[in-house]
Amino acid sequence: MAKYLLVYHGGKAPDTPEDGAKAMAQWQAWFESIGQDVVDAGNPVGQSHTITAKGAVADGGANPVSGYSIINAASLEAAKAIAAKCPMVMDGSGSIELAETIDM
Repeated sequence: MAKYLLVYHGGKAPDTPEDGAKAMAQWQAWFESIGQDVVDAGNPVGQSHTITAKGAVADGGANPVSGYSIINAASLEAAKAIAAKCPMVMDGSGSIELAETIDM
């Protein structure tokens, strides 16, 4: 099985503690549905910075990273199917950039 990096973009902060609990339950259920194929559930990330030869931009660019995870999947298509069920993809508040990792 190959490993895939899921890079989260977007999403939204919960408006209330109840919304936060609901969102957390949705994410937990999604990870539980992936089961042992979750290699690293990852974390949300703070402010992102884009670094180039010309310097750094502190706003993270047009679509900054909001978190990451690493999963196992039998194929790219299987990984896409898993990613499509992510709560923030399902509710339209965010997107996932997906890439197979390469062992070196």
